[in-house]
Amino acid sequence: MAKANPVEIQKHLKGVDYPANKQELIQHAQSQGADRDVISILEQLPENEEYESPTDLNKAIGNIV
Repeated sequence: MAKANPVEIQKHLKGVDYPANKQELIQHAQSQGADRDVISILEQLPENEEYESPTDLNKAIGNIV
């Protein structure tokens, strides 16, 4: 299981335009140099969900970590 924390994940998502979906978050994190652990967690997010804010995203991540 991946071991990235929400602060680490948000660091790689700085500047993302919310609302954002899973694919947008993954692409942004990759463009910001996120490591495999961060990408792995984002890949576990549900499909077809939109996240309105970093707080909204952190709640979703909390449900999968």
